[in-house]
Parts: sequence; structure tokens; C-alpha cells
Amino acid sequence: MPRVKHEEFYGSALQSHGPTAEGLQWASEETQRIRFRVLRTLLPEDLSELTLVDAGCGFGDFLDYLRTRGQTPGAYIGLDVMAPMVEMARARVGGDIRLCDVLADPLPEADYYLCSGAMNTLTAEETQRFIANCLAASRQGFIFNLLKGRDRSTIYNCRQPAEIRTLAAELGADCRIEEGYLSNDFSVRLLR
Repeated sequence: MPRVKHEEFYGSALQSHGPTAEGLQWASEETQRIRFRVLRTLLPEDLSELTLVDAGCGFGDFLDYLRTRGQTPGAYIGLDVMAPMVEMARARVGGDIRLCDVLADPLPEADYYLCSGAMNTLTAEETQRFIANCLAASRQGFIFNLLKGRDRSTIYNCRQPAEIRTLAAELGADCRIEEGYLSNDFSVRLLR
């Protein structure tokens, strides 16, 4: 089980902050944009022919980020475990937004999977399963970020890049890690 109940954790933030970065428990819109910028650099330059699944899409902010830069993927599918997030994402960005638990439900096939922040409240075992499930459903790769540090929080899941390199080797994936853009964060590209 996750350390926190998603309905309470995100529900209270959503009630307090609405459909904003803070409503998704991010520190600010600026740190969210920094993470998005790094994730975007790990995707292929041309997205126009690709199918992209955003696992834990929240309000569809990553799709909005891409659209404002004229970089919309050929097809986009947003997945989120929280029904209110799915409803708000559908209203904000439209498109194919689905209620889905990446740890338990069948996943749609896509060229790339992407995840920004959705693994931050999962246990180490759940994080590994989430990564394996998304990579298995992708034709080309999985791009994601994680909080960096020791797993001492009662809420947040922190990982180390070495753990992800080991997992990538076990999954037979090529691994690239980006660090240094925020002190407590790292981003990963796993290619099949």
C-alpha cells in the first residue's frame, strides 16, 4: 500500500489550491516547469508521430506545457488514479484522459510513457512495479522523475540514481539519468 491515501493527500491539496501545481502537491509552478523542461529533453525532438502516455497526468499540465511550445504529440493519453484529476484534466486539456491505476490495471500501448511526480508517494516496491509496468507497455521507452534522497519521510518516496540504474539493468533497459537541475530531484530515460 502507498504510504498515504491518495484521496486524502491530493484531495486536501486540491480543495485548498484548486487545479494548480500546489493542488498536485508541487512546491510551485516554477519547479514543476523545471521538471517538465528536463523531461522534455529526454523525449525525441519530434513528437508529432508518437503516442505518449502521461502516467499520473494530474490536470494534464504536461500536455499543456507541450502545446504552449507547439510540440503536441501525435496522440496523447493521460492516466490518473484520482477521478477528480481525470475530470479536471478532461475539462482543461480535453483528449483521451482515463481513470487508471498503473499498478493494477491493464495499460495502453504507446511509443513512450512519461511520469512526473506520480511515484513520489509509492513504496520502493511499488515504484519498481510502476516503472516495470510502464516500460513494458511502451514500444520505445519510459521517461520519469523521482525525488532524490534517503527514504526517511512518512509521506514522500525518495530514491537514489544507483537504485534506478540497477533496476534498469534488471529490466534490460538503456538508462540515462539527469541530475543537478533541482537539489532533490533526478530524471530518468529508460529505452527498450
